Amino acid sequence: MDTLGLFMLLILLFFQWTPALAAEEITWTYSGLVGQSEWSEYFPDCGGTSQSPVDVMTTQAKYDPSLIPVTPLGYSQHGNQPFTMYNNGHTVVIELPEWMGLGGLPWFFTAIQMHLHWGNDGPSLGGSEHTINGLSADAELHVVHYNSELYPNMSAAMTQKDGLAVLGILIVTGEETNPAFNNILNYLSRIRHADQKAFIPAFDVQSLLPEDLGRYYRYNGSLTTPPCHQSVIWTLFHKRVQISVAQLLKLEKILYSSKAEEPDRMLLQDNYRATQPLNHRVIFTSFSAESGKELSSGEVTAIVIGVMCGCVGLAVIVRFIVKTIRSTSSWDVLHNNRPAPMPRTKDSEKEKEEKQDMAMNSTSEAEKKEESLLSPQSVP
Repeated sequence: MDTLGLFMLLILLFFQWTPALAAEEITWTYSGLVGQSEWSEYFPDCGGTSQSPVDVMTTQAKYDPSLIPVTPLGYSQHGNQPFTMYNNGHTVVIELPEWMGLGGLPWFFTAIQMHLHWGNDGPSLGGSEHTINGLSADAELHVVHYNSELYPNMSAAMTQKDGLAVLGILIVTGEETNPAFNNILNYLSRIRHADQKAFIPAFDVQSLLPEDLGRYYRYNGSLTTPPCHQSVIWTLFHKRVQISVAQLLKLEKILYSSKAEEPDRMLLQDNYRATQPLNHRVIFTSFSAESGKELSSGEVTAIVIGVMCGCVGLAVIVRFIVKTIRSTSSWDVLHNNRPAPMPRTKDSEKEKEEKQDMAMNSTSEAEKKEESLLSPQSVP
């Protein structure tokens, strides 16, 4: 009986361990064999009801005034020890020192690693995992932490509902280069193939984050890759960070998902999961709709043009008013300096008539005198 019991126990343990061992050995992909549409067949949690990423519909997000800004702790204190960076065949991973952590959550979370997700062929319609109002960014950075207050390590925490906290940073492209991301991109050539690892100089991790850490979306979700454990408190920042197109192309064109010894090289691209149903979950936001509204470039241009036109119109009006005041003042001065006309009275009119009569009498007497001198009687 003892031998039979031991035999049955071994059989039971074999069947119990086989699925776990098989799951660990399964090589999954994003679009090839065991692609994301098949993940749930091999990793049951990937078919759960609280999966990530999701599409954030801002009109349906619920404002929660109790959400305070997240606080990166030790992110800038990188020390003298280099960071370890490696290519796991799915993304580039940078391991973080244990003194880095995250505050602003119900528990303290210790940083573990950060990694990136991206698309292909430069700026396109895909690349980020999370989307906002159906629109994706060009890439996405994830900074992963585990709940070190409740659990001893990452392995123990990753299967618990409150075990992990991940920061999601949406990345878009623009004209300017982002020096912070060069701390990663400049060393990708050292880990071009899967399973390759390299040491890189330590740097300020907080420089990768957006400046505004107070506006974000918060929801309960999962890891976005197998085994898809639903153990993540997600913080997706509202503000995006920007890198140049050249930086994005470097991220998309350097790494391979294949190993160095494999004859067929496969570029590591489109390593993002499609958005998952929200189901019963609610996405909370730390800011109201009014405070979080960003103006488009067209709206900004319209506002600038409107302000300029308003200033020009105001200047014209002021000039017209000043000119009118000056003209009125000049006319008043000239008008006041003219001598006032003498009033015409009856006495002055009578004196004028008398002067005219005297002038006529004088003329008549002169004519009579002239006639008497010319008369023949007056000649001797």
